[in-house]
Amino acid sequence: MYGLIGKMRATRGQRDAIMDVLITSTGAMPGCLSYIIARDPADADAIWVTEVWTDAESHKASLQLPEVQTAIAKARPFIAGFEFQVETHPAGGFGLPDAKTG
Repeated sequence: MYGLIGKMRATRGQRDAIMDVLITSTGAMPGCLSYIIARDPADADAIWVTEVWTDAESHKASLQLPEVQTAIAKARPFIAGFEFQVETHPAGGFGLPDAKTG
């Protein structure tokens, strides 16, 4: 499996606008096992996104989906930046299939 954990910064006061776009635009994406959007309780403008995919190729392909491109265009005016993104190799957990270590 392939995972990403990232922290996004909204322009002041626009966190909920970005979250609404992300939540309503992240339906069934081929290869996506989990896509979680969370508020940062200590920072009113920060959003955490945690993703789990079957593989890195599925994630890369998702960025070309028309609905994902539309979501990016809708959210872009409200995004101040991305603080960081970390790649992971999920090993499993509640709701995820077991993965071989690698």
